[in-house]
Amino acid sequence: MTARRDIAAMLITTFLTWMGQRTTAVALPLVALAETGSAWATGLVGGAVGLPMLTSAWWARGLRQRLTTGHALAGVLAVQVVGLLVVPIGAALGTVGPIHLAAAGLITGCATAVSAPAQRALLADICDGLGSGVAARMLAWQDFAHRSTMILAPPLAGWAISVSGPFELLWAEAAGVGLGAAVLLTVRGDATATADGEVTDAPALRHILARHPEVRRAVTMSGVGGLVWFAFTLGLAILGAETGRPGLLISAGMTGYGVGSLIGALMAPTVVPRLPSLGTMATGWIVLGMAFAALPAVTSSLTLIACLAAVGGFAMPLGIGAMNRLITVRTDGAERRAAFAAESLVHDGAVSLGLLGGGAIIGLAGAGPTLVVAGVAQVAVALLAGPWMIPVPAPRARDVSISRLVDRDSMTV
Repeated sequence: MTARRDIAAMLITTFLTWMGQRTTAVALPLVALAETGSAWATGLVGGAVGLPMLTSAWWARGLRQRLTTGHALAGVLAVQVVGLLVVPIGAALGTVGPIHLAAAGLITGCATAVSAPAQRALLADICDGLGSGVAARMLAWQDFAHRSTMILAPPLAGWAISVSGPFELLWAEAAGVGLGAAVLLTVRGDATATADGEVTDAPALRHILARHPEVRRAVTMSGVGGLVWFAFTLGLAILGAETGRPGLLISAGMTGYGVGSLIGALMAPTVVPRLPSLGTMATGWIVLGMAFAALPAVTSSLTLIACLAAVGGFAMPLGIGAMNRLITVRTDGAERRAAFAAESLVHDGAVSLGLLGGGAIIGLAGAGPTLVVAGVAQVAVALLAGPWMIPVPAPRARDVSISRLVDRDSMTV
């Protein structure tokens, strides 16, 4: 019963923190613009948040190995609350400026860089003793809790802003994350030891990827997907403006993607544990890539855009769930925490880089061709990284023993 209570607490924390983050994503630009009068300044928080993630392979290497209990993670969320309070307190005092925005981004960025992968690793650790496939299912439910906020948070934030303005939402996110930290205080867990009971040093992220070729392939697919994500968001927005329907194409695409991903996330806990991990992930990225490549051909119909985006969105939770399952099967202890950190670093860093240069790429090549190339790139990397064209090297003896105990069919290549 203790493990089930801990699992429920971690899922609740995921929902609370992401609801806060998504509502603040609507409110913060409005507050920053109102307080500074500078559109440039509004981007400081987002830019500053990305810096700690991109450098976390160095500064967070030892720290992530200490985040093995609910109490430790609650402390990280408490630091995040401090960062979240910088802007609303400054706004209340009438002193919000670029320094406050950058400080808020850096503090929250440091917290999220270590807390997000650590929460997945701790949830998997708690589930290890509950039987084969439990960790994969619970990580899929965690992804569902995360994705459900994509549907719930934006309209709730829009309504709240229309009623009382954006300032209250900034306090709400800090309160939500603080409540999540309080919930995590009830979670026990001790992943300081390996399966053999020996304490390990903090492994370098590159060593984890070198040791586990299947995990490396999965992380590669995730990174390429993050790198070309800008083609979907910026591409549809620019295509809408070019065709005289500003905002309509991206709204249809994001709505379809959100609905499709929510349906996929509901199915993932049941479907993912039954399928080969690497093949499932590669198939998901192929489906998303094909959807990207086909979007420019259906821009005349908002319905078709929404349907194509929904197909791609449906495939993503299955692919992400398969990747989480692969990590939980192939790794444990310190290696597991490093593997989740590597995936977050590669994916989130790739998203930041893609958004940074995406506008210039679309300006040179055009939105339609960029979407096609982005789709083809995802299909190509999935074909090469999947289990079909290039065989995966046989896992080491220790990995084989773990796989046999936890997930026999993951050995299929």
